[in-house]
Amino acid sequence: MGLNGVRRQQPEHAGYLYAHFKRESADGEQIYFALSDGNDPLAFDDLNGGKPVLYSTLGECGVRDPHIIRSPERDRFYLVATDLRLYTSLDWDRHQRRGSRSIMVWESMDLVNWGQGRLVEVAPPEAGNTWAPEAVWDPEQETYLVHWSSTLYDNDAHEGQSYNRIMYATTRDFRDFSDPRVWIDRGWHTIDTTVIDHDGVYYRFLKDERSRTGDAPLGKSIFSEISTSLTATEWKPLAEGIGLRTITQGEGPLVYKSNTEEKWYLWIDEFTPERRYVPFETTNLASGKWILSKHHRLPNDPCHGVVLPVTAEEYERLNAAWT
Repeated sequence: MGLNGVRRQQPEHAGYLYAHFKRESADGEQIYFALSDGNDPLAFDDLNGGKPVLYSTLGECGVRDPHIIRSPERDRFYLVATDLRLYTSLDWDRHQRRGSRSIMVWESMDLVNWGQGRLVEVAPPEAGNTWAPEAVWDPEQETYLVHWSSTLYDNDAHEGQSYNRIMYATTRDFRDFSDPRVWIDRGWHTIDTTVIDHDGVYYRFLKDERSRTGDAPLGKSIFSEISTSLTATEWKPLAEGIGLRTITQGEGPLVYKSNTEEKWYLWIDEFTPERRYVPFETTNLASGKWILSKHHRLPNDPCHGVVLPVTAEEYERLNAAWT
């Protein structure tokens, strides 16, 4: 649906763009693009010779967890990312207590020209960090719902114990945002949320960040839930511990639909020294059941990002710009 509920004819998609970052290194925490092998949903190669296509020189001077959304009018794209660089500091306590409260935002009309980008503060003063932002169009409010995870503290010094909650704010231009609100509060660390809609239902995937113990036997893994409204206060549980028989742990879920058939793909980052993203698939999104995809070719060191279906024109433009 487009603005004011008008259904728009969607052009056919001819491939997929994967936007991501790479593991901590001099150039790792920047924006990389990879393009699929035609309409193969599981065969990707990095563009630009495996070098970043976008660099951040603002804030923390590093960007992670990029997400791209196409506007409902289909005339532009917005890319949001975490303002964070672990290569220069692995001080997790600092990053969660006194890290960036802003997100990096780029805007493009064609997926190739993105300009300089800008830092936009979206989290409240009581927040210690702003991680893994994503955006989803909410037709109920006719606005973008931008969500991320933040620790919230009771004092200005951000002292004491806290945990990551999922926050959100709304915007129409990715410049002016509403006051942030808590979207998900489980009473324990929850991060890395992504959403896809199908047949009037929203499917939300996120990470249980707790250490795996008797109280949290499925900690460090992905669970999912559903709702017919993005801003509903209660979502129905669908699945938990997704992929754990195949992978040891998981984070950074990304999900997308096949361009050619009724099939969906869910990538989960195992975040081990040996392996990063592992793809799963299903032909029934509502079942909550995912099986390992047998054949795939991903870029070297693929980290938390997004897969965006693209048209033939967009595919050729991306290929021409960075091959």
